[in-house]
Amino acid sequence: MVIGLIAGLAGAFLAVPGNGIGWFLAGLCGVGAVLFYAGKPSVERALWLAGALAFLAMGFLRAAEWIFPLSLLASMLCGSIAMAGGKTVRGLVFGAVGVGLGGLRSIPWVAKGFSKRGPIGVRPFVSVGVALVLLLVFGSLLAGADKGFNDFLESLVPDLDVGVYVQMTFYGVVAAAGALGACYLVAAPPQINEDAEAKPGSLRLKDYGLPVGVLVVLFTGFVGTQLAVLFGGEAYVMKTAGVTFAEYARSGFWQLLWVTILTLGVIAGVARFAVKKTAREQLWLRVLLGSLAVLTLVIVASALSRMWFYQQAYGWTVLRLLVASCEVWLAVVYVLVIAGGITLRANWLPKAIVGTGTAFLLTVMVMNPERVVADYNVSRFEATQKIDTYYLSQLSEDAVPALVRLPAHERSCALRWLKERSVEQDWREFNLARYTGQKSLESVAVTQVTCESAYPEGR
Repeated sequence: MVIGLIAGLAGAFLAVPGNGIGWFLAGLCGVGAVLFYAGKPSVERALWLAGALAFLAMGFLRAAEWIFPLSLLASMLCGSIAMAGGKTVRGLVFGAVGVGLGGLRSIPWVAKGFSKRGPIGVRPFVSVGVALVLLLVFGSLLAGADKGFNDFLESLVPDLDVGVYVQMTFYGVVAAAGALGACYLVAAPPQINEDAEAKPGSLRLKDYGLPVGVLVVLFTGFVGTQLAVLFGGEAYVMKTAGVTFAEYARSGFWQLLWVTILTLGVIAGVARFAVKKTAREQLWLRVLLGSLAVLTLVIVASALSRMWFYQQAYGWTVLRLLVASCEVWLAVVYVLVIAGGITLRANWLPKAIVGTGTAFLLTVMVMNPERVVADYNVSRFEATQKIDTYYLSQLSEDAVPALVRLPAHERSCALRWLKERSVEQDWREFNLARYTGQKSLESVAVTQVTCESAYPEGR
């Protein structure tokens, strides 16, 4: 109960609607309380919990508002897996929701703990009531006696309306339930038989050989044309496709991304349900799925090359950077799939995929994507005199250190809205990137100018 109370109070009084340091402090209190109950964590649990806190830290290290919801969701996922565990697909699915389910299961567990303590009586409540009355009476008298002390007391008591009370209650209940759910998982670990042998598959070679073989032939033909594009360059594309290299790159990237994702599902499904009793069946499975995975790696390389050519024509955006990073992670996933296919025993693969995905997401946030995008576009402007200041003006304070390098006219276009943005008033909303960005803007002149995009045709 004490653990839930600590976490609940931290969530109620430290968490805020937006990103800020309050979320990290609330998470720190919650993790500390759970570890006090659970004892010294294993190395794996410590890594997942460290990842959860690292994602929450992005709430005050990065100003970009789109980063915070992803960070919060990733933090909850890491924290749940840390306490619930899991290594197979079934185990990781439970691990992702284990703390939430544990919070519901902990209600009778907490009630049982109260029943063992016996009746509480009215004395504690009387004591709390007397303390509140004394605080109110003497606090009012002392506040009336000195204006400075009155202002100090008023600064400690925030202006709260009904909506704020509801928000605090919600955050407090969720935090308390999460902490109690984590403690419940420690006290009563779930019994998930992940080591049990999976049921043998029913797909025979004659069932999956033709469909997978057709995909292998199709992918081989596509890879062959991609080699012609890579060696032929822009002249080949314009001659055969009738479009510019940038248009060619833009038109195909998203399709290739979906091909990569869907192929992963095909490989997973065939690998799970294929019959692999004899050496011949195992060999054919390795050849077909291995060929499909290797060819898909080449398709991933093609998608990344298209994105590279596209950004050379128009520059980076945050979305382009994110999807390119996603493609790199998918390439790592396919390498892991190929490694698992060598032995046809890859119980470690689901956790490796989730772990690498978590690491990639955290790496992208740590590298500060909006700063990277702004830095690249400013450097590109210095070389080509082309820049989309309208897009850059929509970035957060993360991009300010790069945007102040622009000449006066472009700088005013890029910083016109950031200059007018107000800084947070509540200390729980403190954000290091917003603070340093606004400090940098204090010494930068931003004037009212007419701004036009360097890419009026759209991109």
